[in-house]
Amino acid sequence: MKHSHIFVFIETIGKKAHPVSWELISKAKDLSFKLEGSDVWGVILGEDLEHICKETIYHGADKVLYVKSSELNDYINYKYQKVIVEMVKKYQPEIFLIGATLEGRELAGMIATELKTGLTADCTGLDIIPEKELLAMTRPTFGGNLMATIFCPEHTPQMATVRPGVMKESSLDFNKRGEIIIEEYQFNQIDNLIEIIEAIPVKSGSNLQYAQIVVSGGNGVGGKEGFKMLKRLAELLGGEVGASRAAVKKGWIESEHQVGQTGKTIRPIVYFACGISGAIQHIVGIKESNIIIAINKDEKAPIFDIADIGIVGDLHKIVPALIEEIEKRLKSGVKK
Repeated sequence: MKHSHIFVFIETIGKKAHPVSWELISKAKDLSFKLEGSDVWGVILGEDLEHICKETIYHGADKVLYVKSSELNDYINYKYQKVIVEMVKKYQPEIFLIGATLEGRELAGMIATELKTGLTADCTGLDIIPEKELLAMTRPTFGGNLMATIFCPEHTPQMATVRPGVMKESSLDFNKRGEIIIEEYQFNQIDNLIEIIEAIPVKSGSNLQYAQIVVSGGNGVGGKEGFKMLKRLAELLGGEVGASRAAVKKGWIESEHQVGQTGKTIRPIVYFACGISGAIQHIVGIKESNIIIAINKDEKAPIFDIADIGIVGDLHKIVPALIEEIEKRLKSGVKK
C-alpha cells in the first residue's frame, strides 16, 4: 500500500503561528481519512520554535518537519523556496497546502515553479477522490460567478493555497503524540544575497477574519457616510466592519473589508447584513456565521433566506436607533 504524506506549511509571525496554519492542519486531517495510508506533516522553518512544533501536533499533525536555522527566522522568499523544495524532494509528499497570505501566495508559486507541478490558488474547498488519489481543489472563477474544481493528475505534490478563515480549525488535543523530525540546515555563502537589518510589523486596520461580531454594508448603505454609521455600530459592539463586493467597487470602503467568495470568508458569532441583497458570492463567505441579522428594505432580498433575524425596513433609520439605544445602555452602566 502506498504511503502518502500531506504537507502543511506552518507560517510563523515572530514566534507565533498564523491561524490559517491550524485551519489547514484540520483540513489536512480530514483529507487524510479519505486518502488511504496518508499522514499529515506540519512544515516549520526557523529557530526556537519547539513550542510551535508541539502545538502543530496538538492541532492534529502526525509529524512535524522542523528545519532549524537562524537564517530562516525572517521570511526571505528564495531561502524559504530553496529549503522547502529540498525537503519536498527528500520526503515526497503527495499534497502540499499553504495559506493564501501575502507570504504564502508568493512562496507557493515559487515552490510550484521550481518543482514543475500545478498550483491552485485561493481555494474555497478541498476534497479527495479516493479511487484516483487526487485532490479536488475548488475555487471561484469568472469574478466569483462560477466555481471551478481543478485536478493535478500528472504531477506531485498537488499544491493548493487556501484563504484564511475558509477552513474550520479543530480543537486542540493535548494528549496527541507525534514525531518531530529535525533537519539542521546550513546555507552557503552564495545564498546570503539579502540581509535583514530590521523587521517592522505592519499593523492591520482590520481583524475582520477572526472578529466575533461583524457589521457589513452593501449597496443599500448608499455611500461613505453610511459606512461611518456602520463603523460606529461595530465600535460599540466591539466588532469589525465588513462590506459587499459592490460597496468596495464603488470606493465606499477599503478592499480589506470585503466579505464573500472573492473577499474574506468569516465565521463570527453575530453577522449584521445591512443593505446587502444576498448574492451567492456574498453568502458563501458568511454562511458559517452563528447568527445572521439582515436589514433590508426589499422583503424579497435573498439574504432573508439565510437570516436568523430579518428586519424589513430602512437601515438609515434602524441602525441610528440601534446606536442610540446601545449608547444609552452603555452610559447607564450596561456592558457590551
